[in-house]
Amino acid sequence: MYLSAWARVVGLTHAEVDRALYEDRTLVKHMAMRRTLWAVATELLPVVQAAASDGIAATQRRALARDLVRSAVTADGERWLAEAEAAVVSTLAQSGPTLGRDLGRMVPALQTKVRGGAKPTAQAFGATTRVLTVLSAAGLVTRARTGGAWYERQPHWVLMSDWCAPVSEPPDAATARAELVRHWLTAFGPALFEDVKWWTGWTAAQTKAAVRDVGAVGVGLDDGGTGLLLPTDLAAVEQAEPWVALLPSLDPTTMGWKDRSWYLGPHRDRLFDRNGNAGPTVWSDGQVVGGWGQAPDGRVLVGMLADVGSAKQAQIDAEAACLTDWLAGIRIRPTFPTPLQQTLSE
Repeated sequence: MYLSAWARVVGLTHAEVDRALYEDRTLVKHMAMRRTLWAVATELLPVVQAAASDGIAATQRRALARDLVRSAVTADGERWLAEAEAAVVSTLAQSGPTLGRDLGRMVPALQTKVRGGAKPTAQAFGATTRVLTVLSAAGLVTRARTGGAWYERQPHWVLMSDWCAPVSEPPDAATARAELVRHWLTAFGPALFEDVKWWTGWTAAQTKAAVRDVGAVGVGLDDGGTGLLLPTDLAAVEQAEPWVALLPSLDPTTMGWKDRSWYLGPHRDRLFDRNGNAGPTVWSDGQVVGGWGQAPDGRVLVGMLADVGSAKQAQIDAEAACLTDWLAGIRIRPTFPTPLQQTLSE
């Protein structure tokens, strides 16, 4: 999210993002839509919790309880999990922010090995990650400051109630889903019904109800399809000024829609991994025209997949140079590098 914010805010510093996340706490890391980690505005936490996270927590609890029984850990997975969750909450209440590896030592239940799925050959892993996923989605714990620099991945865990106070009571689930759709269409509309359903992770019935509740209007798209738009957004808009951007892996714009053909073109295989995770992308006027990676010395290298002309190429190269300076030698190492990233980093 540091790189996503940098691409959008001129002159942004690492310290300013740190302050929003860890001091002012106007942003909170939260497990939400599609069991993905998000930076959520604090005032929207109750909406996101009721609209998406509660359902994810329930699904993950059922799955883990079932896998505990399959792994012969216990005959009562729900009871085991309830006791493990209570132990984690109690430990964090006493210890405050704690690294996951330390929490695993402090709560013996987290050291339990659990197989994921029904196959006897499924690999068994410690329960720490899965229990914390449940607690995170339930809104009981959250990720505080990392154990190192801003680009490190190991967070301290802390009780959500100790980290930030709720700004309001959570709405009912249906009201929350409508509010989340309203926010999403404000940023991403017009969009297909399938885009909304995919991004939220809801059922078709839940998505239909939320779209209806915000009064979304069907509008024609360039490809002949029908998109959804808020009724307050029907007025004509001015053409945007020409722009370029270097967006990082899993950027919310690159991952904003299920149907990406209209901005990604034929470049998916080079810019996404096999699990559908977007790698770093180069954008020009609303189209993906390439990707980027880093050389061993930290320089940002651009790999173009479309001819944008010399003037636009100069803008892109200048943006890459600025990002190189901002990273100051730090290499961002993706968990699942895309084919283009691998080529650029060799």
